[in-house]
Amino acid sequence: MSDSPNNTMKGGGFLIQPSKPEYTYTPEDFSEEQQMIAQMCNEFLDKDVLPHIVAIDNKEEGLMPSLLDKAGSLGLLGAAFPEIYGGLGKDFVTATLINEVLGGGHSFAVAMAAHNGIGSLPILYFGTDAQKEKYIPKLATGEMKGSYALTEPGSGSDALAAKTTALLSDDGKSYILNGQKIWITNAGFADVFTVFAKLDGDKFSAFIVEKGTPGLSLGEEEHKMGIKGSSTRPVFFEDCKVPVENLLGEVGKGHIIAFNILNIGRLKLCAAALGGAKRALTMTINYAKNREQFKTPIAQFGAIQHKLAEMAIRVFATESVLYRTSDWIDKMEKHLHENGKPGSETLLGAAEEFAIECAMLKVIGSECLDFVVDEGVQVHGGNGYMDDYDISRAYRDSRINRIFEGTNEINRLLTLDMYLKRAMKGRINLMGPALTVSKELMSIPSFEEAEGLFVKEKKLIENFKKAILMVSGAAVQKLMMKIEGEQEILMYLADMLMDTFQAESLLLRALKMTVANHPNKDIAGDAMQVFINDAADRINHAGKNAINAFSEGDEQRMMLMGLKRFTKTNSINSKDARRRIANKLIAIGTYF
Repeated sequence: MSDSPNNTMKGGGFLIQPSKPEYTYTPEDFSEEQQMIAQMCNEFLDKDVLPHIVAIDNKEEGLMPSLLDKAGSLGLLGAAFPEIYGGLGKDFVTATLINEVLGGGHSFAVAMAAHNGIGSLPILYFGTDAQKEKYIPKLATGEMKGSYALTEPGSGSDALAAKTTALLSDDGKSYILNGQKIWITNAGFADVFTVFAKLDGDKFSAFIVEKGTPGLSLGEEEHKMGIKGSSTRPVFFEDCKVPVENLLGEVGKGHIIAFNILNIGRLKLCAAALGGAKRALTMTINYAKNREQFKTPIAQFGAIQHKLAEMAIRVFATESVLYRTSDWIDKMEKHLHENGKPGSETLLGAAEEFAIECAMLKVIGSECLDFVVDEGVQVHGGNGYMDDYDISRAYRDSRINRIFEGTNEINRLLTLDMYLKRAMKGRINLMGPALTVSKELMSIPSFEEAEGLFVKEKKLIENFKKAILMVSGAAVQKLMMKIEGEQEILMYLADMLMDTFQAESLLLRALKMTVANHPNKDIAGDAMQVFINDAADRINHAGKNAINAFSEGDEQRMMLMGLKRFTKTNSINSKDARRRIANKLIAIGTYF
């Protein structure tokens, strides 16, 4: 596989590999079939889910399972499952789109994501042929509902600290599980659980445990801040006998299942958060159009237009990085398949390759949604605090996403940890480009002006990357192995990376839309320029904090000067750009 930007990107490679708009996938590339699937998902939410949202939140008996059944009958549960197991065999981008649109379904979105993601994929990708044939066709239709049991009272972010145990029975026919899991989504109605336990006290392994297995019991439903309609219960195992044929994967290799499934889950969470953000933005736009103060719709006030535009810019940025990454994973899947990898290894291999991007997406998506719903409540004013308005539900439901699938702090740390480990293993060359940047700091900057579309923005993105390489390279050189303990520095670098990833994705999308003369090309240009302008300030702030944390004297002064050079922006009228974006939103009454 070529490393050329004309072909494919390697995981984490956006920092050092060139990218071109013509090889960048964007939502404007959706096929007619994908658009029809998205429309079907929206109609399903509008007709079958959202009219019953209060009953869902009240956990009306049987309602959530019946909605999952309906989704299964439409092919939405097994859309990405292979046709041989009753799925539709859709590509990864289409599966991502389904997750996005259904992400606007509040608690239903959580139940569905848990079912067709972490509740089903461990069996699909690590199960034996017999296990897949037994469970996947029923999971694809919703006849069986899936759940994933990993978290324990003493093990959250440190999943390998689990205390649930497994022992082989004297007759060698069963594994005996003892222990408990907490906060297990879908537990109240799940038919099959993927359970993690330590075999013989130290071999972290996974097991398929069916509902009704003797020794398996459930605690009461948890009372949560948000996503009240999703089933969340503790699960207990007391001498729970699981047939030996229900061992999932290899003994002692449960961590491979847990962590690889989480890579995919993080991207799916970003997609769902994006869908929720779009719905929250749309309801906020329409509220602002209809709410009058001083005999004027509040949508006409500059302060409100600023909020609407900033909400849309962040949604646009999240959408851009999500589908750019989804396409990379899709291409990598196809590449692995063409090179003889078994079907069970293609998506896992592709998701592992882009695990850095998946970790960033989880943070980007969840924090985008949090920003949108928070500003949505603010635009609604006092009404936004009342349960009669859906924005209050969106606000409550949003908060969990910064905790799900590894906290955002853990995912920030993981982003840098994976970069550094890949650099040490030679999978990605960071130190070479970092040394080049350090030499550039000693030279006179070039004042040569390039020509073309958005050339100043292109130069800014290049400089953002240089800032990251300069700070990270110096930090690694100075701190060496101690850098793992400097979590604040790692998180500053992660923030710089996420802003740069979004900024570049926005630039590539705006370039592509402009060349294609897309009707929204001017809006895309405005969104891109405002984001990059603001990102420069954020990158400067994070970089300065990181530099001051590990350097001093002449080295510190030189890097701070370099950082200032790399984050210097051109003046733009962001107020007018935001007003143009807001006026477009108000005119159409929804996200563009």
